Amino acid sequence: MPNSTANTPMPARRPRPRSPTSSAVQAAEVASARPFDSSDLAELFDRFADHPALLLAVSGGPDSMGLLAAVARWRQARPDGPALHVATVDHAIRPESADECAVVEAAARHFDLPAATLVWHGVKPKAGLQREARAARYRLLAAEAKRVGAGAIVTAHTISDQAETVLMRFLRGSGPLGLKAMAEITERDGVAIIRPFLWETGDRLKATALAAGLTPVQDPSNIDDRFTRVRLRKLIAAMAGEGLDIERLATFAGRMRLLDEALRHQAAKLAQASLKPTIVPGTQVFEAQSWLAEPLATVQMLLSRAIEEVGDSEVAERLAAIEELSVQVLMALAEGRAAKTTLRGAVVAVTAEGRVIVSREPMRRAARE
Repeated sequence: MPNSTANTPMPARRPRPRSPTSSAVQAAEVASARPFDSSDLAELFDRFADHPALLLAVSGGPDSMGLLAAVARWRQARPDGPALHVATVDHAIRPESADECAVVEAAARHFDLPAATLVWHGVKPKAGLQREARAARYRLLAAEAKRVGAGAIVTAHTISDQAETVLMRFLRGSGPLGLKAMAEITERDGVAIIRPFLWETGDRLKATALAAGLTPVQDPSNIDDRFTRVRLRKLIAAMAGEGLDIERLATFAGRMRLLDEALRHQAAKLAQASLKPTIVPGTQVFEAQSWLAEPLATVQMLLSRAIEEVGDSEVAERLAAIEELSVQVLMALAEGRAAKTTLRGAVVAVTAEGRVIVSREPMRRAARE
């Protein structure tokens, strides 16, 4: 199984521990948040200076406007830095969205940066709207990055996003494979996704935007209780009084990523030892009898990574499904019988001879489902 470096997180800037605060103190922190200065920007972005171009994903909200101001200021101090391009996505869901995209384009012009508005055309789903909108956003951004020659998209995810993500995954039943922190660098559709602010607060990004003379827009969906993230945001605020604030949730997620990395290392060693050559594209074949002597968690990780490469890139978050699949595979291996199952776009087959074959699910069947 190939060992991709795209999912390897870079060293993170961990937040300083902090005791729970009252709402009044939190409000004071927002008012006194310090914009990012030159030394902060160098620490955050100098490692990306060798990119030929970067695409900044800017929605117009406080976090992404802070991203725009921060990266533009850093680039002004780095004549040898990458070319910067700005993209904003009009999901065409609310009538105000076109005007909000125009605000982003004007902000980009403030820094003499080229900007494009990417429109999500087509019928919008009634169920899972935010999930589908997110998928469409990344598709559009990846296509725009390729168009302008940018090898990476920079987003404004913050420590709050870390906390909300780990809590959301926990409520969905995720285990160690899903409760890890977001990586600072991942890959999607052949383009790197860079999240340099994962251990920073949104207050600092907002302060950076305001210091640059930018006025963020307010998306009403960010306060709409119909959406899970909005409800979780309020839940986290309530739990902060008991000591479980965003920093502790994010720190927990960071620790789970360390465990995830160790498990991935073990799974990669097992995969390398059991992987057999094959001439069939999109297929991996393993001599898997040795898996019976390994911890179940290692086999789960190996299978989840194999499925990610041919099917669903988020299968690791679905703990119950990958647990059930792993047990089925190991039981078939132990009993010397054939078995076959599908999971999230992949077919996992066990032969009576003790081989495990992971391949892409046929398109016709996948389309029906």
